[in-house]
Amino acid sequence: MADNDILLDIRGLHASVGEKEILKGIDLQVKAGQVHAIMGPNGAGKSTLAATLAGRDNITVTAGCISFEGEDLIPASPEERSWKGIFLGFQYPVEIPGLSNANFMKAAVNEHRKQRGLPPVTAVEFLRMMKEKMALVEMNASFSSRAVNAGFSGGEKKRNEVFQMAMLDPKLAILDESDSGLDVDALRIVGTGVDKLRRSDNATILITHYQRLLDYIVPDFIHVLYKGRIVLTGGKELASDYFLERRELGVINVGGAGRVIADDDVYELAPRDGLYVGMGVRKLEFESADPADPAKFWINSCPAHQTYPNKKINIKDAAKRPLG
Repeated sequence: MADNDILLDIRGLHASVGEKEILKGIDLQVKAGQVHAIMGPNGAGKSTLAATLAGRDNITVTAGCISFEGEDLIPASPEERSWKGIFLGFQYPVEIPGLSNANFMKAAVNEHRKQRGLPPVTAVEFLRMMKEKMALVEMNASFSSRAVNAGFSGGEKKRNEVFQMAMLDPKLAILDESDSGLDVDALRIVGTGVDKLRRSDNATILITHYQRLLDYIVPDFIHVLYKGRIVLTGGKELASDYFLERRELGVINVGGAGRVIADDDVYELAPRDGLYVGMGVRKLEFESADPADPAKFWINSCPAHQTYPNKKINIKDAAKRPLG
């Protein structure tokens, strides 16, 4: 893909909430036609990244840049970002009593059309759009007259988010844990609904803890976010290797000397040295001993994508050993 296909370009992004820095140097490029999944433990900065992209006013960008279709996004208000084609699906959708889904979406759609110099949508065309998009997430006609998310179940709220996304047809959709709290059937509806909206001229960022959503929406890239930084990037196979899925994993150092910190344990790793991490580990950090000769760590797969043997060794008892 050519550079002009880049929708979102994030470079060296640092952001804070109050006095606390949450994002500590994010670099990410998203091109048209791509789906990126962002995984990581609670408190890693996933939702903060989503909120920063949407322009939430309690977040301050302290360094770095964000460009969308080649334009600086940081000065834009949340409304302007929406008009540009950015959509955020909330982790906890807000209830708006007294405002029907139909009136809410008609106002939103017409405002977007106004910003593009188009006339308001006709009543007939709007009803046709609503019927088509509601079918995408298996919502019946009664949802159009119900107040936005008021009295909705968790699954209904998440389906309503995807319905709104379908109606607004964004260039970039950011879905913040759209799979949380869903049963198997609701997960299928949300996952397949989002996947049907995937096109060569739009892109999606999925924020999730679980592989299950990725069974329906297969990502092009998966990024592991930890302590405000993207520490690992890979293909779709990375989800099944990701340590928060409670899987055994091998860590091998293919660079200079460094160390792995697993929970409270510290392991010094020479080049080509490695260790097995047990299923109970909650935090994993990587550091280089010499910044001039940085360590480079691979998890479960070496550059040739070979998988190391899965041996059930608890991290507390694991001895440092060569892998392979």
